[in-house]
Amino acid sequence: MGPLKGMKVLEFEAIGPGPFAGMLLADMGADVIVVDRHEESGLGIRMARSTQILMRGKRSVTLDLKSRSGVDAALALIEKADALIEGFRPNVMERLGLGPDVALTRNPRLVYGRMTGWGQDGPLAARAGHDINYIALAGVLSAFGRAGQAPSPPLNLVGDFGGGGMLLGFGIACGLVESLRSGQGQVVDAAMVEGASLLAAMFAGLLATRQWKEERGANILDSGSPWYDAYETKDGRYVSIGSIEPKFYADLLKRLGLAAEPLPKQNDVAGWPELRMRFSAVFKTKTRDEWCTVFEGSDACFAPVLTMTEAKRHPHNIARENYVTIAGIEQAAPAPRFSRTPPAVRGAPPERGEGGRGALTDWGFAANDIERLRSLGLGYLG
Repeated sequence: MGPLKGMKVLEFEAIGPGPFAGMLLADMGADVIVVDRHEESGLGIRMARSTQILMRGKRSVTLDLKSRSGVDAALALIEKADALIEGFRPNVMERLGLGPDVALTRNPRLVYGRMTGWGQDGPLAARAGHDINYIALAGVLSAFGRAGQAPSPPLNLVGDFGGGGMLLGFGIACGLVESLRSGQGQVVDAAMVEGASLLAAMFAGLLATRQWKEERGANILDSGSPWYDAYETKDGRYVSIGSIEPKFYADLLKRLGLAAEPLPKQNDVAGWPELRMRFSAVFKTKTRDEWCTVFEGSDACFAPVLTMTEAKRHPHNIARENYVTIAGIEQAAPAPRFSRTPPAVRGAPPERGEGGRGALTDWGFAANDIERLRSLGLGYLG
């Protein structure tokens, strides 16, 4: 099932954001074939294939793209695909003979998705980088962290996955809609530096109206305000509060037992240090779970700070079936949800070449075509 059922996506092996985009499409029902190398080589953190969650729901074939025959086999796959995902540096696919001009000549309706950090052109296009570099140049990293401290990387969620893979997945989905209407394909150039900038779009307006300071820890949403932050509890754990609206802030003071206290006004910036001191002292009088009881049913915008493991056991996440277990590994379920064509995880991450023959058959290759691809170096298992 899934809203993208019937769409065929060819994904060339890469790391991080490209596979994440492929996972999103596979979760939504697209049939994703990964063109893997024969062996893992220089792909960063080494993990057993079964634990590489970004590969879930896909099938695999193996190819040596540095050989002429391997390129011929890849072009045969491209001819059958609706979309393509590649995450190499600019011009690598062109040098291999698999660039957009060649691919779109062979398959004019192809949506050719390209994932890079800096984009396909520009002064930095050919330079190496990682998430932290892209969000730094986007002006986003500078906003993460507390006052007086160095910027703190928000894992690799903003560049790799939010500003990268999710942006590429959205771009490919848009391209597929347009291609169905026009019968023509096109290139989707997704750059993490631009995606990270886009995620921060709201703050352009706040800056323009002088409602945002570019110093860390000086604003409502960046740990500057005492009523939008995380606080340590008696047991060394943490809770979060986001009581921005006045009525929610009033409920916060009530639950903390501070409603009758002579405190600075909520938006009195000069009084924020005193408020923070009072909140910190009160939160340390109870354990995290005791505070959960105090705030039960509250609209103070409160939530315990859970670990990734604890999140899987929270009653709300259980009720929403927010996690699924695939091959013994608990992981986030596909999202968003659809009422008529619900997405699902088709299967566990494939070993290299796993499911390849079945995928080729499903893509419309006849038995003799499959044997020809095999003679060109295409590897598969089952």
